[in-house]
Amino acid sequence: MRLRIADLGLSVGTMRSGPRGAITDVPGVRVGHCTLDAPDRGVHTGVTAVVPAPGSLFREKLAAGVAVFNGFGKSMGLIQLQEKGTLETPIVLTGVSSAGALYDALFRRAMEEHPEICATDGSVNPVVCECNDSFLNDARQARLSREHLDSAIDSAAADFAEGAVGAGRGMSCFHLKGGIGSASRLVALSGHDFVVGALVNANFGRMEDLILSGRRVGPQLRALTEAAPDRESGSVIIVLATDAPLDSRQLARLARRSFIGIGRTGSSVGDGSGDIALAVSTSARIPHKAPPGGTIALRVLHEDHIDPFFKAAVEATEESVLNALAAAEDLRGRDGHLRLGLAGLLPGLEGV
Repeated sequence: MRLRIADLGLSVGTMRSGPRGAITDVPGVRVGHCTLDAPDRGVHTGVTAVVPAPGSLFREKLAAGVAVFNGFGKSMGLIQLQEKGTLETPIVLTGVSSAGALYDALFRRAMEEHPEICATDGSVNPVVCECNDSFLNDARQARLSREHLDSAIDSAAADFAEGAVGAGRGMSCFHLKGGIGSASRLVALSGHDFVVGALVNANFGRMEDLILSGRRVGPQLRALTEAAPDRESGSVIIVLATDAPLDSRQLARLARRSFIGIGRTGSSVGDGSGDIALAVSTSARIPHKAPPGGTIALRVLHEDHIDPFFKAAVEATEESVLNALAAAEDLRGRDGHLRLGLAGLLPGLEGV
């Protein structure tokens, strides 16, 4: 059973959560991990795949948007996503030294699944996002490959692990053990509940800045652990998904709001932190080939009703970070580097 922030007696926001409290509350969204541990070599890394819809994403794309709050990162596929406003592969998360290899692996997997790519049709735009996990992981040795990508995508499911798994295996957050976290919120409109789900790879923040559900606990934590002052660096990747009919422009607006959720955890988005958010809507599929007549009809949310979706993105993102911290356990990585899990430290804090 995964440990979540609610299990520690804390809550985030006022909106309702979906049944799983995860990005997979959005119908059709699945998440899979592959974790690589080789302690004798100091390797603690992995890959996480967010598969936002069934079937071929290349032939039937999804509307998507991206927001870059601080561009200290090596993510790939964002330029075309921003320009075209569509997503055509799963979203792959990993550590910094494996991003290039997994881009190649995702490209080749897409070509195998679609013989027309780079033959009778154009190329494909893989989306791979990274965070620097080299404090705990020996990134100079760690190299993920096609087999790890395939394992993550092929194992993707509605129920998935959080914390120090997959891409989150070697991540640090607020000088604690970080990793993968997820949450969801429901937005009622015209008698229907739409879902906004979030998933983060949390690898950012200074311990003394940490805020848990509105309580500034960082100074206590630093005194408790006797941690040295640290610099904010490392990055966070945020993936938002919704079944609401948002277009790519609206999804980029939604993605930007997620950084408010990051700020609520205490981050000031330091110079060395790459902070990137992607948002995707599963409401409609966009055909790769133009239909007869050359036009398609898409429903789009009127912006008189968009504010609750913004709030949902903020709350789900904040809770996702806290869920990552709650689920992650102590890990001793390369060269004896240690990150402690939040859950084991909470009993020593006052007022929490």
